[in-house]
Amino acid sequence: MIEINLERKEGDFGFDATDVSGHTMRLDSNPESGGVNYGVRPMQALLMGLGGCSGIDIVSILKKQRQQVDGFTMKITGERETGKEPSLWEHVHLIFNLKGAIDIDKATRACELSMDKYCSVAETIRRAGGKLTWEVNVAP
Repeated sequence: MIEINLERKEGDFGFDATDVSGHTMRLDSNPESGGVNYGVRPMQALLMGLGGCSGIDIVSILKKQRQQVDGFTMKITGERETGKEPSLWEHVHLIFNLKGAIDIDKATRACELSMDKYCSVAETIRRAGGKLTWEVNVAP
């Protein structure tokens, strides 16, 4: 069982979320709805989790294939449903930018395996009706 503890710290909606290992993330609502810009919006945190989950998968797969990953950045964009409450992620696009002695076909396959098979956050978004798209770039 996973345990996360939240404590209100700033304004009405500024919370610190802490896991059992002591890692903390600041969360807040947007200023338009009463937040004070104390931290990440919860739905943005979900996309951050998607990036972390897929990034771990991809690097792990590439290391097993003896690919040299010297750098890895990612850009994630998303569109939420409009006019609905709750407003779910409707479309999320990821751009994986890898650097190193990496075969593009292996990088593409690693991304595909993560996004379609291993990443639990990706599957969570998909099961909620969200569409996930992605692309991969490799530079020496």
